[in-house]
Amino acid sequence: MLSTSTARPVLALTTSSRLTPGDLARAAGVVELAIDDDVLARVAACHAFAGDVIAAGKPVYGSTTGFGPLVAYSGRAAAADQCDNALSHLTTGHGPELDPALVRATVLARLWSLTRGRSGISPSVVTALAQLLRTSFAPAVPRLGSVGASGDLVPLAHLVQALRGNGSAYVHGIRMPASDALQAAGLEALVLTGRDALGLVNGTSLTAAAAGLALVALRRAHHIALVLSAVMADLLGCDPVYLDEDLLDVYGHAPAAEAARQLRLLLHGMTPSGTRALQEPYSIRCVPQLVGAAGAVLAQATDVITADLNGVNDNPLFFAEHGKVVHGGNFFGQPVAFAADQLTMVAVQLGNLAERQLDLMVDPQRNGGLPPMLSTSPGQQHGVQGVQLVATATVADMRRTSTPASVQSIPTNLHNQDVVPFGTQAALNAVDQARSLRWLHGALALSLRQAVHVSTRRPTAPACAAIIDELAATIPPIDPDRPLQDDVHRAADVLDRADVVPYEVAPDTD
Repeated sequence: MLSTSTARPVLALTTSSRLTPGDLARAAGVVELAIDDDVLARVAACHAFAGDVIAAGKPVYGSTTGFGPLVAYSGRAAAADQCDNALSHLTTGHGPELDPALVRATVLARLWSLTRGRSGISPSVVTALAQLLRTSFAPAVPRLGSVGASGDLVPLAHLVQALRGNGSAYVHGIRMPASDALQAAGLEALVLTGRDALGLVNGTSLTAAAAGLALVALRRAHHIALVLSAVMADLLGCDPVYLDEDLLDVYGHAPAAEAARQLRLLLHGMTPSGTRALQEPYSIRCVPQLVGAAGAVLAQATDVITADLNGVNDNPLFFAEHGKVVHGGNFFGQPVAFAADQLTMVAVQLGNLAERQLDLMVDPQRNGGLPPMLSTSPGQQHGVQGVQLVATATVADMRRTSTPASVQSIPTNLHNQDVVPFGTQAALNAVDQARSLRWLHGALALSLRQAVHVSTRRPTAPACAAIIDELAATIPPIDPDRPLQDDVHRAADVLDRADVVPYEVAPDTD
């Protein structure tokens, strides 16, 4: 529930507000959290109830007991000491550090879950997380460590340690000791008591945040795939008969029909060349069916990820109104694990499409007689030859790393965690795949821009011409050869700004 009435974005956190994947992306920058008093009261009431239950001597996992399979043993007597112990034994991650923007999105996701008033944490934890998001502070968190069950324990432990002044963190993008970062951001070190530490780490907020960010990127990529497919068809002079409304209606898949409708809008005003073969290659003719299927998956993933972001996923949970503490498995991230693996499949297949479309554009046997590699002087100049090589390598990497993570269960933790979903790895992989797909779309856009330079045909549909004009205004023709690494990224930036047709696969709703 976003308001932009002030200079910085404001997220209103009320008892009825819902967090969307789009909100996660906004957490990369400074965000003002307006937390309703009723929300803080709900958190305080749950905290008080949890304290009463523990003080009464009733067994509560992680508060009166050890952790994981050591639940049969007593925990440490002092609550603060128990919090230290929870974090210390979990601060063991390794690997490359996560993008600070993702870590901040994780903070927002964790905060949202804790404010449901079921986790028993201190109200001061909620206000501390909200204050963090009002600054540029971002904990340094290693990538590897979570199995996506019992929460994202290890990465969240690193996150919380930074809030306490341990480890490292970023302020304004500069990495430094966490204690210095807190001071630079004007934040106080987090003080934990009760079950605060376990409440902070015992949820799948990194999994949900990563999947949410991947979803946002892939919804945009879904739109871009349609835009680029339309521009390509217009440049080649294709007959858009494959977008016929009756044809797609009898196909029986509404998302494919919707994709075709969007393509018809993009190609409105187009004049076919009349020189193309009766039937186009699948990378043109079957775009509605492929991109439509991707849209259906994205819509389903939106439902799953949004539900997860607005649920409560730690253990145990406290229901003061019923006078009960319930131990269970809401921290088991299987729903998002499956959804994230589906996001990876979408990204890879859209990547396959983009790479094949680029290959078609550089092939004089299929591109309507344009010069090979779209070179202005084949042999002396090489056009987009290097870009195509990298596109091939990128698609190979995407395929190689697309193995589903959600079924890679390995028993661990003395078989306490005897089946696990690896949702965190699935979600992080989807983020990686979305990044690679963005590069591929930039590469294809660069090639389409170059095709206009070496062709006598320009797009005839106004919407397609607008995209080419923006690309041409940003990127000069490749004549003579030059390094194209930055040009691909500039082309991707142009596509990010493209708003040719008002279109959303599954818009965020409150």
